[in-house]
Amino acid sequence: MFDQSGQWIHLETFDDFDNGLSELIDLWASTSKTVTKTVKAAALAHFKEDLDAAVLKWIDNRAKSKKYASIAKELAEFEDALTAVPVAAPAKAKKKV
Repeated sequence: MFDQSGQWIHLETFDDFDNGLSELIDLWASTSKTVTKTVKAAALAHFKEDLDAAVLKWIDNRAKSKKYASIAKELAEFEDALTAVPVAAPAKAKKKV
């Protein structure tokens, strides 16, 4: 996914995507201060872009299409889980009277 310098490494093989999805999930679960929302969003966008390209590349190969479709399904489930997580509202300060 990202190399040591922060550059995106394009995913090409099924194993790249399979491992990359696990890394993406781990990245989103990270509480490290260096893993910002921007980094998380960029990784998700790059992953989706590479997956779309792979799906198009293998559209005429039924076996490979099924494999990439399974990754796309897992990604969709992950994205659904991300949107299902409620965002905690900031606590309101009580006014002293």
